[in-house]
Order: sequence, then C-alpha cells, then structure tokens
Amino acid sequence: MIWSAECRRTLRSSRVVALLGLYSLFTVGVFLLVALFRSLAQQLTQSGMLSTTEEMPVSVLGVFYLSLFFLPLYVALMGFDQISGEVGPRSIRYLTVRARRTSVLLGKFLAQATILLVLVYLLDLALCVYAWVTTPGFGAATFALNVLRFWLASTVFSVAFLALTSLCSSLTPTSSVSLISNFGVLLLSFVLWLTAFCDPANPARYLRFLSPLRYSLRLIYPDAAQVAGGVAAYVVFTALFLGSALYVLRTRDL
Repeated sequence: MIWSAECRRTLRSSRVVALLGLYSLFTVGVFLLVALFRSLAQQLTQSGMLSTTEEMPVSVLGVFYLSLFFLPLYVALMGFDQISGEVGPRSIRYLTVRARRTSVLLGKFLAQATILLVLVYLLDLALCVYAWVTTPGFGAATFALNVLRFWLASTVFSVAFLALTSLCSSLTPTSSVSLISNFGVLLLSFVLWLTAFCDPANPARYLRFLSPLRYSLRLIYPDAAQVAGGVAAYVVFTALFLGSALYVLRTRDL
C-alpha cells in the first residue's frame, strides 16, 4: 500500500520530470565532451575496460561511465526528503500509527527505486539507440544485450546510493539538513575515491576501497570476475546503508 501510494505521489511530482530533463541534458553534454576528447577512447581500450572486439561505440561507453559518477547526485535530489520530509512536519506520526516504521521506510525506498530504475532504463535505452543508429553491424541481439547490461549495471549502482539517501534522510530532522548531509557524504566518497591516485607506497591509497564510487567501473568490464566483484561490493553497500537506515528509524524518537 505504501509502495503504490509513494509511486503515485512521486510520479505526480514535477521534480521527477525536472530531474529527468537535467540528467538528459547532462548526457548530451557528455556526448559533446567525449567527441572533443578522443583520448578517452584510448585510455578505456588500454586499461582493458573496452575490448577491441566490442561493437559498442567508445563514445557511448564513455558517456555511460561518466554518467555513473553523476548519478548519485540525481538520486540524492530525487529522494533526500524520503523520511525527513515526513519527520519535519510530524506527519510521520500518522503513518506509523497505520504501519510499522520498517514498512514505511521500505515502502518509500521501493517506490523511489521503481521510479528511478524506469528513468535510468530510458536513458540507457537512449544510449543504445544512438549506438544502433550510428554503428554499422549493431544488430538486434547486440542492442538487447547492451541495453540489459547497461540497465543492470545502473540498477546495482543507483540502488546502493538510494540506500545511502535513505540513511541520510532517516538520520536528519529536516529535508534541508538531509540534502546537505547527503551531498557531504557524496563529497567524502569522491575524496576517498581520489586516494587511488596517491603514491603506491602511501597507505592512504587503501581508503579508496571505502568509497562506493571505487567499484563503478567494474560493472560492465569484459571480465565476468570483475563484474561479479563490483556487484558484490554494491550489494554489501546497499545492505549496510539500508540496514543502518532501518535501525535508525526504528530507534529514534519521532
């Protein structure tokens, strides 16, 4: 019941349309950047992230990789008031009279995950349509495979950050504080990811493994073992963030 009600409320919100337009504009902008900087193609090929036998255009793969780094911002803007939006005006007290706190959080989380995955699918579909139109020999089988591969990778990635958004929203008393704290955690995650560029002898490099961004590039590697490792990492992050959110909401004074 909570899931269906939240889905309807989210779909009626102009925020979803605005964010979809914003994310689409970002995707177009990245396309232009990739077209200008072809060195990205060489780096992807040399690092092994792009097999030389793939039919997927490098520009499309580059856009997908870069979009993953901005997807957490999209998730945060969509769901920052997931719980804190009910806590501030005290309306959550009426919800918890009719449903358990766990059900309230999971219902809101699943509703936003449903909307998010539909929007992400549309964008991934658009990327593959572009590849199909511009690439000779990009057949129906390749099209279907890459749509599924991109969408599953985006799903695993975005759900983990949606769980992080749920945690931030459950911890904070108001929507504004929730949004600020969410952006702060995302910035911290980015800083931890940057430690990968430290000197190899610097022990700070190990901090990169604490960042959810660290595993994003593995999600569509040609190597199945790398993909499995990336998926496992995001399953752990999702369980950790969502489990913490459930614990916080069940124990805090509303």
